[in-house]
Amino acid sequence: FFLVGNYLEKNPDLVRRMVAEGHTVGNHTMHHYDMSKLTDKAAFQKELADLAALYEETVGQPLPKYYRPPQGIYSQENLQMAKELGYKTVFWSFAYDDWDNSRQPDLDKSKDKIIKNTHNGEVVLLHPTSETNVKILSELIDYWISSGFRFGTLDELTS
Repeated sequence: FFLVGNYLEKNPDLVRRMVAEGHTVGNHTMHHYDMSKLTDKAAFQKELADLAALYEETVGQPLPKYYRPPQGIYSQENLQMAKELGYKTVFWSFAYDDWDNSRQPDLDKSKDKIIKNTHNGEVVLLHPTSETNVKILSELIDYWISSGFRFGTLDELTS
């Protein structure tokens, strides 16, 4: 899970549950800015550090050093700054329009679209606030397992 500050502030118990269940939580910045516009290293670092501090305060352990740029927007300079701060940057290989809670995608069309785009090594971006995702995730997991796919960790993916 890649979290932003307001999600962590609004859902501390859920985030603690994510960690207790063994999920990896990564840094999606404090404010979900377009990080490619932050050319000042101190401002860039603050976005990541503020989220990491809130996470540690909430969960009681350090935030794993994984970073996902908001909206997938980045600059080469940002990637270098993240690396210098000890972060591994993680992108997705598939995303669909599920983030707007007032305009949720159709269940069957979403499932079909995700399944049609499934491939080895895939990193699927599903927003945790999407009602559609909540309703289809169990079926997707069953499909992936029955199709011979396995789930891996970010440590496995990035090592």
